[in-house]
Amino acid sequence: MTTYSNKEIWHVTYPIFLGLIAQNVINVTDTAFLGHVSEVALGAAAMGGLLYICFYTVAFGFSVGSQILIARRNGEGNYRAVGPIMWQGSAFSLIMAVVLLGLMYFIAEPLIRLIVSSDAIFEATCEFYVWRVWGFLFAFLNVMFRALYIGITQTKVLTMSAVVMALVNLVFNYALVFGRLGMPEMGVRGAALASVISEASSLVFYLVYTYVKVDHRKYGLGRIPRFDGGMVLRILHISCFTMVQYFFSMGIWFVFFIALERLGQRQLAVANIVRSVYVVLLIPAQSLSTTANTLVSNLIGAGGVDHVMSLLGKIARMSFLIMIICAGLCALFPHAILSVYTNEAALLEESVSSLYVVCAAMLIASVANIYFNGISGTGNTQAALYLEVFVLVFYAVYIVVVGMVVQAPVSICFTTELVYYSLMLTISLIYLKKAKWQNKKI
Repeated sequence: MTTYSNKEIWHVTYPIFLGLIAQNVINVTDTAFLGHVSEVALGAAAMGGLLYICFYTVAFGFSVGSQILIARRNGEGNYRAVGPIMWQGSAFSLIMAVVLLGLMYFIAEPLIRLIVSSDAIFEATCEFYVWRVWGFLFAFLNVMFRALYIGITQTKVLTMSAVVMALVNLVFNYALVFGRLGMPEMGVRGAALASVISEASSLVFYLVYTYVKVDHRKYGLGRIPRFDGGMVLRILHISCFTMVQYFFSMGIWFVFFIALERLGQRQLAVANIVRSVYVVLLIPAQSLSTTANTLVSNLIGAGGVDHVMSLLGKIARMSFLIMIICAGLCALFPHAILSVYTNEAALLEESVSSLYVVCAAMLIASVANIYFNGISGTGNTQAALYLEVFVLVFYAVYIVVVGMVVQAPVSICFTTELVYYSLMLTISLIYLKKAKWQNKKI
C-alpha cells in the first residue's frame, strides 16, 4: 500500500481516540473529585501528577521507539519480527519501572521540597506521590502493549483497555477519596491509589486479550525469549531520543507549574483545572498524530516514501476540522465545562480567560502535532529531539519571564502554549520540506 484513504486513516484513529478519551477520564476524575475536596488537594494532584508523568514519559518515549520499529516491520510484512521487539521492550520497561520505583522512595520528598514552596501543598503532594509511584510497575508495561497494537494497526483493543481503566478509576476514586462503598476515606491518597489500581486492571486486560485473541505464531509472540541486550540496544538506538524528548517536553510543564505555584494556591488550582480541560481538548490531535506516526512508518516500510507529505496533509486537515468543533464548543460554553471541576463561583470565573487562551492554542496544536509526529514516524527521532529542544528553550525562557519575573495572570502564562505550538509547526514544516529524511533506515 502506497497511500491511505480518509476512511483507512479514521479506521486506525478512532479506537486510539476513544481510548485516549477513556484514559483521560483518570485525569478528569482525579481533578474533579479533588476539586470538591480543597484547593490544596487540587494543587497536590497537579504537582504530584506532573512529577509522576515526567518519569512515565521516559517509558512512553521508549515505547514510541518500539512502536516505530514494530510498524516498520509490519509494513515490510516481516510479522514474526514483531514479537521479539515487544517482549524485549517489555523486559527493559519493567526493569526501568523497578529502578525508578526504588529511586523515588529515596529522592521523592527532597525533590518535592525543592519544587514546592507552600508547606500545605508540599505535605499533600508527598501523600499523593508515595502512593502514585506504584503505578510505574503497571503503566510501563501498558505502554508496550499500546505500542504493539498501534504498530500492527489493530487499535480497537486500546479503546477496550482504556474503558476498563476509566471505569475502575471512577469507582475507586468515589470509594477512596470520600470513603464510600465500605472503603476508608483517604483524600488525595485515595485518588493516587485509585489511579494505580486502574493501571493494574488495564495490564490484566492486555495480558488476557493478547493471550486469547492475538495470532501468536504470526507475530512471533508464542514464547517469551531470554533477555536480548542487542535487541534492546536496537530499540534504544531509536527510542533514546524520543525518551529524552518526552521527558523534556513534560519537564517544561513542571517549570510552568512551579512558576504558578509561587503565585499562590488559587493560581495553581486554576491552572490545574484548565490543564485538565487542555488535556481532553488535545485528544483528537494526539490520536491523529499517533496515527500519523505509525502510518508514516508503515508507508515507508511498504515503499511509499513519496506519499508521506500528502498523507500528513490529509491527517492535518482532519485534525484541524475536528479541533475547530471541540475548541468552539469550549469557547461557547466555558462555565458548563469548568463547573465539572469546581462549584466555587470565584474559582470558576477566574478559569474562563485561561480556557479561551488554551482553545486558541489548540487550533495550532491540531496541525503542529501531526507534522511533528510525522518526523518521528520517518525513524529520525534524533532530529525530532533536536527540534523539540530548540522549541522548549523558547518556551522555558518565556514562562520564566512571564510567570516568575513579571508574575503575570494565569491566562497570560498560558500564552506559552501559543508560542510553543507555533514554533513547533514552523520548524516541523521546514524540516519535512528541506531535510533529507527519505532514506532513513531502522
